[in-house]
Amino acid sequence: MSKKIGLFPGSFDPFTKGHEAVVRKSLALFDEVIIGVGVNTSKKYMFDLKKRMEHISALFVDQKTISVRQFQTLTVNFCAEIGASHIIRGLRDSKDFQYEKSIAHMNFDISGIETVFFLTDQKYSAINSSIIREIKKNNGPIDSFVTKPELLF
Repeated sequence: MSKKIGLFPGSFDPFTKGHEAVVRKSLALFDEVIIGVGVNTSKKYMFDLKKRMEHISALFVDQKTISVRQFQTLTVNFCAEIGASHIIRGLRDSKDFQYEKSIAHMNFDISGIETVFFLTDQKYSAINSSIIREIKKNNGPIDSFVTKPELLF
């Protein structure tokens, strides 16, 4: 029987406690989880790619079934490249669901790859990377929202 691999894609600028919880939940369904850090050359990131990848890797250093890789292609093409059977997504609310549902349908139509949704823990449902970046830009503390934020700097 082949290994069941799930891809959790995102820009993760930064990787939040909500993201971390989704990855940990997904381990119940997948033999291996690859966190794919997408690179969009037209997007300006607050945290550079190397720091984001080091930060995420440090959070899961003891978890042999989780790895971090960068990609710069369509998510479904990256899934094919790494042998992922599913895309993993976290949902905070119904707005996330509506947005993610459309993408999941498109991804399936293009590739036949299914998307699996995990509900974000309620305590993390208000956290989003955009708000965290805004807090950080204004010298606010982000420790409540990001595990080991010192690794980003």
